[in-house]
Amino acid sequence: MKAAFFDQQGAARDVLQVGTLPDPEPQPGEVRVKVAVSGLNPSDIKTRTGFNSFAMPFPRIVPHQDGAGTIDKVGPGVSEKRIGERVWLYKAQTGKAFGSAAGYVVVPSTHAVRLADHVPFETGASLGIPAITAHRCLFADGDLRGRRVLVQGGAGAVGTAAILLAKWAGAWVCATVSRAEQAEVATAAGADLVINRFDENVAEVVKRATGNGVDRIVDVDLASNIETDIACLAPSGVAIGYASENPQAKLSMPFLSTMFGGYTFRFVFFYSIPQSPFQQAVEEVSACVASGAYQPQIAMKLPLERIVEAHQAQEGGKAIGKILVEL
Repeated sequence: MKAAFFDQQGAARDVLQVGTLPDPEPQPGEVRVKVAVSGLNPSDIKTRTGFNSFAMPFPRIVPHQDGAGTIDKVGPGVSEKRIGERVWLYKAQTGKAFGSAAGYVVVPSTHAVRLADHVPFETGASLGIPAITAHRCLFADGDLRGRRVLVQGGAGAVGTAAILLAKWAGAWVCATVSRAEQAEVATAAGADLVINRFDENVAEVVKRATGNGVDRIVDVDLASNIETDIACLAPSGVAIGYASENPQAKLSMPFLSTMFGGYTFRFVFFYSIPQSPFQQAVEEVSACVASGAYQPQIAMKLPLERIVEAHQAQEGGKAIGKILVEL
């Protein structure tokens, strides 16, 4: 099969290769998926670059956790009825060397989730990490119907997923962005209110729009936005952080006003979400997608031979939406 891989950590142009590797074979409880589209995420970049001094976990790595395609072979213990099934993938490279940036990938059967026939593979490859992360941020503290949600960083992959899922669940959604083209993406995702954080006072606009603040905040950089988040929260509101630009960032907050507000602060890391809510996320993300309510922004789709460009675009931070690699 054709695949992208790297044998050492470093810059994309220095370490990423495209070549031929043996076709994988499914073991008990596994399925083999003929990959149509592979989805790129920041964690794929971190694995390749050795972010925060993380060592190379395997001698050779085929990158990417997310993807979509068609099951073409099953291992012992998996029904042959799954052969031919269209699926979206999660954790394709978790705990093993070979992920979805290849013609075929082998995953546990549960990691290949049925994708409705009318849903494009591009949408399926955009789920995985961003959609499941966003779901956990939004629903860890209960139902959203009639609630008010602020998404800090509404044009990013997780931010857009949070807007789409929150609107599907019946919430009012406000999103912050940094530039006009990001505002277009957040608006297209369904945000009721979009705020340019450089042009407006976020807390003032949120309080004016809601009266007493929002019930949930999904934040791409909680450590940097903590004061704004506290000012935006309604009594007993929850602020959830899922990322930080600075691995050494520290979080501090005023004790009394935080206590008086009864605020809760939650942290979400995709790879440590407990099994039960993770499965709930998989099921509800699939339901949202099947309903037609999940329309992710695709920044670019490149052939496997141009995977270096895809990784460079992800690292550059200028692309708005998901970056996909087509097999």
